[in-house]
Amino acid sequence: MEIKADTTVCIGAGMCALTVPEVFDQSEDEGTVVVLKSPVPEELEDAVRRAVTLCPSGAISAS
Repeated sequence: MEIKADTTVCIGAGMCALTVPEVFDQSEDEGTVVVLKSPVPEELEDAVRRAVTLCPSGAISAS
């Protein structure tokens, strides 16, 4: 699974980083999403799908 993150759309809610801190973090400067791991390890794919669903701005996607 690959992750795409659009920092121009991200509002810095942090749901992704709270849901899967192994895969997502937030920039210290802007507070926007930072992808730590892509491709995603298979054991984290379900959690990443949940994080994509929880993202209020739709800034992250996974395929």
